[in-house]
Amino acid sequence: MYRFILTGIFILFFASISKSQQWTDAEIRKANTAGAVSYLSEEEKGVILYMNLIRLDGQKFYYTFLEDYINQYNANVKQYRNYDELKITRTNSYYTSLLKHLQGVKNLPLFFPDDKLTALSKGHAVDLNRNNLASHESSNGDQFSKRLSKYFPNKSMSENIDFGYSKSLDIVCHLLLDCGVPSLGHRFNIIDQKNKLNTVGVSIQPHPSYNYCTVIDFVSQPIFHTNNR
Repeated sequence: MYRFILTGIFILFFASISKSQQWTDAEIRKANTAGAVSYLSEEEKGVILYMNLIRLDGQKFYYTFLEDYINQYNANVKQYRNYDELKITRTNSYYTSLLKHLQGVKNLPLFFPDDKLTALSKGHAVDLNRNNLASHESSNGDQFSKRLSKYFPNKSMSENIDFGYSKSLDIVCHLLLDCGVPSLGHRFNIIDQKNKLNTVGVSIQPHPSYNYCTVIDFVSQPIFHTNNR
């Protein structure tokens, strides 16, 4: 078994992982950059933690947490008549391409949370909920770049939006696989190296059509945070 800690409040356990694929406490502490902040929920903190674990060791994440997600997802959709269409197989092109993309991901700079950026993420997620939208465009027509650049001018930036999940592992793995998204834009934001994205805002909110929506905003800026140890 391996263990990971979101905060000092609770511990989650995961089974069926070989010792060679075990995540150490040191790796978890390093990835848990949002652990001490008060403006994020535990699941929102978990989104940042999982994205950071990917950046610490992409291939190990592929064979541990992603495997857990796929196994649970396939078990959940087995009840549906179109199970064969819904299930994620080991020959799925998005699954196989992901391994190629994650093999070189190792010890990348981590994401750190920001309260102002989180407020912007929450504002958009609430807007999506209130107006039953599923878009990077706000109800007033603003694109995410316009929303973010008001407070983070002249910065590289991007945005991921996930629908349907409320749990951090599900959210991150769904975006990482990016099934049905030929550009793989969500995946490349998570493993970004080109744009030096390092600051994130996260908000998980209810949604009338998809039950939940999660907005993750990314910005590149100087980091002065001290990691949790």
